[in-house]
Amino acid sequence: MKSILNKYVHHLFFALKGFTVLAFALGMIFFNSCKKEKLITDASAKLDFSADTIVFDTVFVTFGSTNQQLLVYNNNSQPINISSIRLSNTNSSYFRLNVDGVPGTKFNDIEIGANDSMFIFVEVTIDPSSANLPFIVADSIIFETNGNIQDVDLVAWGQNAHFIRADLNIPGLPPLSIIPCVNNLAEWDNVLPYVIFGYAVVDSLCVLKISKGTKIYFYNGSGLWVYRGGCIKIMGTKDEPVKFGGTRLESYYADKPGQWDRIWINDGAFGNEINYAEIKNGFIGLQIETLFDNNSDTSNDKSVMVNNTTISNMSGAGVFARYHNFVMNNCVISNCASYCAALSLGGTYEFNHCTFANYWKYGQRTTPSIYLNNYTLDNNDNIISFDMNKALFRNCIIYGNNENEIEVEMKPGGDDFYFFDHDIIKVKSDFSITDPNHFKMIYKNSDPDFKNTNDGDFSLDTMAFAKNKADSTCCSPLHPILQYDLRTTDRNMFLPADIGAIERKDQ
Repeated sequence: MKSILNKYVHHLFFALKGFTVLAFALGMIFFNSCKKEKLITDASAKLDFSADTIVFDTVFVTFGSTNQQLLVYNNNSQPINISSIRLSNTNSSYFRLNVDGVPGTKFNDIEIGANDSMFIFVEVTIDPSSANLPFIVADSIIFETNGNIQDVDLVAWGQNAHFIRADLNIPGLPPLSIIPCVNNLAEWDNVLPYVIFGYAVVDSLCVLKISKGTKIYFYNGSGLWVYRGGCIKIMGTKDEPVKFGGTRLESYYADKPGQWDRIWINDGAFGNEINYAEIKNGFIGLQIETLFDNNSDTSNDKSVMVNNTTISNMSGAGVFARYHNFVMNNCVISNCASYCAALSLGGTYEFNHCTFANYWKYGQRTTPSIYLNNYTLDNNDNIISFDMNKALFRNCIIYGNNENEIEVEMKPGGDDFYFFDHDIIKVKSDFSITDPNHFKMIYKNSDPDFKNTNDGDFSLDTMAFAKNKADSTCCSPLHPILQYDLRTTDRNMFLPADIGAIERKDQ
């Protein structure tokens, strides 16, 4: 009996012991599960996002509201606390956020577990019939974690327009979209504006024809690219010019440079033309160049004709050309951070009755209005020369607020034909104009008397020095483009004509 009892007590002991061990283990698991993981506080710890830009690509035909989602990742091995999530324009944004089921525009102390993620829903409501809206409405979500500031851009279309959004990403090139072309022709009319997000590309063998009165707006960093063998024909008129500018339509941005990138024609086909265009507030107004590679055609038979066009407020250059062939008539290029026109690597260029007026006011300008060269340097700094077949400036004003507005750098080994004829120029006092191979009837450092350089009015004052000093042989009915000035005044009514793009009417 005793042995049986002892055996029973022995088994009970071990059973209780096992229960105690199990209870202890379960207690430890419970304890650990209740213990909060330590937050990561390292300043180098950052968040990751499913996208760096959220684009609402719905075209709002009626009063519209739509939403998108953003995933926020914590790829760290510890939880992280987001001290602040907010919209940049907290009090005046068209966007709204929903974080963890809570709507609003600002949130504090949101925690994401280790190697975990969270959803943020973004909503935008826009009335596209509002003329006060910009074509692109933008904001950003600001995240602050451990002193780090990160952001995700928000972009939505505002007013009704044709929206061209970049859908190709090719290494080494900006984001782009190929303009659809039917039977080698694409046509843009003036019924609705065109808003370009990225680069819109006129591909090889395609002709883009832009009708009078059309408006083209570029988002930040965007542009229009006429690729090798492509062609552009801009068909504006005096009363209905084709306008190129940035997407910000508020008055503050009316003359603000650098809002978009450039119009870029590289190795375009023969017959590109720009008539009555207004190009403003970008980085480079027109970049016209030949591509140099194993397949390059360096015969210089490409052409661009630019008539009655204004280029203004560029944070880089008004015109930047490399070994190309173009003519500009009755054009005003003004207020550029570097050059009004830089003609490099030679080429064939002609400017008739053009006004280059550089009164850049957004900082110190160290470059002249006009720059000419016929060479480049290889990787070993050896000179490679090209032919400057022609760089003709006839009846032009080249003036500005710098001491010297013309620089010519020509190297042996290539032609250096440049010629200034019946021009008003501003240059250093020691700049020689005596060589008859390069200068004829030059008015050196004589103020042309613009009406108002502060307001960008580069028409001529009543008693302007430029009055009646042009070579009028180029303005005869045999040259119908030059017979009329930028504003369609008949120059033959006031012979001799005035120098520059704009004839005075009050003679």
